[in-house]
Amino acid sequence: MRKPRLRDSKNRKAQDLYPLGEFPNSVISGIGKWIIYQCALGKPKISGEDWGDIFAKSIDGDHLSSPVGLADVVLEGQAWSVKSVKNSNPHSCKTIRVISGRNSPDFSYGIQNPHEDIQKTGEAVLRIWNERVNIALEKFDYLRTCFLVRNTNALEFTLFELETPRYIPQNFEWRVNSRGNFEAFDKLANKHKFTWQPHGSQFTIKYDVPFASVRFSLKRPPVLDFEKTMEQIGFTEEWVTIKTN
Repeated sequence: MRKPRLRDSKNRKAQDLYPLGEFPNSVISGIGKWIIYQCALGKPKISGEDWGDIFAKSIDGDHLSSPVGLADVVLEGQAWSVKSVKNSNPHSCKTIRVISGRNSPDFSYGIQNPHEDIQKTGEAVLRIWNERVNIALEKFDYLRTCFLVRNTNALEFTLFELETPRYIPQNFEWRVNSRGNFEAFDKLANKHKFTWQPHGSQFTIKYDVPFASVRFSLKRPPVLDFEKTMEQIGFTEEWVTIKTN
């Protein structure tokens, strides 16, 4: 169903590149191409920065060197937060845990003793997240999170995206686990959703992997031969300039 026509829609900065989660084949092929290229260069591991570059190139967007809030990749008024996680079985995994930044209640709210009021600290952590979403949405019409679940040894991947949400802090109950980390549970479902580490302020979110995710595999390319590549690009010793004092 197409989007409704609205009188104030002229104020939008952009139209959807594609409907949420419905990646065009060209985008999926582009992602596969750039991953294969990395493997051909002898770089089988995909870092978070690599994934940002790959996704941006695949949609002809820009990978920001400094994110705007949670916006890592942008294109004409649209924005994505990009996350990549390792999993031994990307095609069958049901949930993933994603490191989602460092949220410091001390820096943001002056909460020096996080254990004094666990619930207050947890709510502060979520408000920091919400404000990062707000910062992105002040500049962009959309903010989605694009996930790549990867096993680069087997060259198996699962791709999906979700609207990047704000969370209602009062909907979650915070508890301290056996390792001293804070865990948040949805009050209605009693389901673990967040983890926050007092030492380092690392914030982790659990996501369910949608059934309709895109699952794909890639053929492993040969690694480019160094000498042949140098010859192909016409390298000569004159390309290296040594400056003397």
